[in-house]
Amino acid sequence: MNLQSYVDAVRHELGVAAAAGGPDAEALADRLTAPLDSAIRLALLEALSDAAEEITRELAPASVEVRLRGRDPEFTVSAGAEAEHEPVHPVPESDDDGGGTWRVTLRLPESLRSPVDAAARAEGLSVNAWLVRAVASALGGRRRPRGNTDRFFSGWVH
Repeated sequence: MNLQSYVDAVRHELGVAAAAGGPDAEALADRLTAPLDSAIRLALLEALSDAAEEITRELAPASVEVRLRGRDPEFTVSAGAEAEHEPVHPVPESDDDGGGTWRVTLRLPESLRSPVDAAARAEGLSVNAWLVRAVASALGGRRRPRGNTDRFFSGWVH
């Protein structure tokens, strides 16, 4: 997937907006476009990674990964090796945010890196997807009871 067309579209829109501000604004926009290239690419990659993570949860035991080849992302879809060998522990949906994601920093001992990488690779999963499954399995499907008081909404309102 070539991200350059998306980056160029944002650059163009910045130029159009700057043109309304006059020559000084246009000059500033020209100076900002080079540093913005990396920021736009990073934001697009994060969005693609989040999308792949969400799709992986829906496709279990299959998974979708975003991999970089040079500067461009590629999607890899795997059927999931455990589908043939053992039962799958379903990943429980979140009770309070409609299936959204939660970011957490997890610090593990370096000695676990190799075994975790190997286990994820053996199951055809990303390390993140493998860890989500491990947590879901450890919880044994325990879920909070649903109730109207524990719901919240997020997003933008105009």
